[in-house]
Amino acid sequence: MKVLCFELFLTIILDILFLENAAYAQQLPPKTLVENKKERLKAEKLPPCKACSTLVKSFELGMERTSRGKYEGGDTAYEEEKMGKYKYSEVRLVEIQERLCEDVTRGNVQCHTLLEEYEEFIEQWWKQQMELPKLYEFLCIEKAKVCCPEGFFGPNCEKCSDCNGNGVCKGNGTRKGNGKCLCDAGYSGENCLACDKGYYEAFKDDSKLLCSKCHMACDDSGCKGPGSKNCMGCKAGWIRDNDGGCSDIDECLRKTPPCKKNQFCVNNEGSHSCLECDRSCDGCTGDGPDLCLKCADGYDLKDGLCTDMTNERRTTYANYVRYITYGGLTIATCIIFQNSPSIAAIIGLAVAAYISFSEYWLRKTAPNSDEIVPDF
Repeated sequence: MKVLCFELFLTIILDILFLENAAYAQQLPPKTLVENKKERLKAEKLPPCKACSTLVKSFELGMERTSRGKYEGGDTAYEEEKMGKYKYSEVRLVEIQERLCEDVTRGNVQCHTLLEEYEEFIEQWWKQQMELPKLYEFLCIEKAKVCCPEGFFGPNCEKCSDCNGNGVCKGNGTRKGNGKCLCDAGYSGENCLACDKGYYEAFKDDSKLLCSKCHMACDDSGCKGPGSKNCMGCKAGWIRDNDGGCSDIDECLRKTPPCKKNQFCVNNEGSHSCLECDRSCDGCTGDGPDLCLKCADGYDLKDGLCTDMTNERRTTYANYVRYITYGGLTIATCIIFQNSPSIAAIIGLAVAAYISFSEYWLRKTAPNSDEIVPDF
């Protein structure tokens, strides 16, 4: 019998552990999904210039990784002598190439393809790197012809338009684009030398223009300067005041309420919001059970708050049941005591421990919990 009980207990424990592990496993992303995402990133094809610069960055990381070579002893003179030979050696180049593109996540397949395609150029640069420019300029600009120097664009690397620091040249540094300015927010014009609609000139000299956003109260006609007084017109939700500025209209003070029944109004700058009343309210002036116009069905006003009396009555009923249960256990112990004092003593201790723990748990959780007291 004891063996059967132990086996049953062990089976229950194993089932619980299995269910917990299964629930945890369901929260984790399936392995295949993660692997598929990695494969998609590897297979992603980057623009030509970006792909070439990615290969160059991987090569430069390889140069950093092998910068100390295999000579990291304490003899500095010996190390410098050996590194001088290793620094430009074929051995170092092979070590770099063996791990090229390993660090690349996006466009990894493309990186390996370009490595094979540009291998001859890379070896040429390696042998003549003292006389040639940096690898990026030599490979991506001069040989592969997929990039342009900074400030140039297009197939023939023509000079970009001057955007005066307020925008970027379309196609800058690549063999793509049209070289025109893509202005930053707030700027417009061929060379980004004008303020866009909804902005005004905060500063301007021969070389610099600074545009700032109009006040939020200004309508589409724009403004002449900072603040609402410089608005050409006031936006909906605002009204021209006696000082010439735009003042917010408080829609919540209108005679006709702007919100539906069982909602309350919150004024915002230039607009308003309608929020739902607390569920204990039947109409309200704000958020919370203390701001009800009157209490909803099932709720009564108590200490200035609309309180769920159904829940309170249920709690009171549960307390009565609990005390009756305690009384029943005590009476049962007394009855057993008449027949077997020793067994009654053990049961009495168990009942006392049960009552003590129950009351302790209820006192501990009651202040911080909205749970209904369970029936015993």
